[in-house]
Amino acid sequence: MSNAYSYACRDCEGMEACPASVVAQTREEVWTLMETHARVAHDEDPGTWDTATRTYLDTLIRPVTVAAVG
Repeated sequence: MSNAYSYACRDCEGMEACPASVVAQTREEVWTLMETHARVAHDEDPGTWDTATRTYLDTLIRPVTVAAVG
């Protein structure tokens, strides 16, 4: 059972060399981190992403299980 979500920038077409990835509790939090990464690392404005781009990027967010430590 998934308890978190992940995104790896290298999974995005054209970004294979980018090492960035994020893991967060919700898809919404992953989206926020993805958008921040796009601004900082790739000088992109997520506000210009059209529906097709957002739909594609959403397919790259994957459910993951994060084990508790301790």
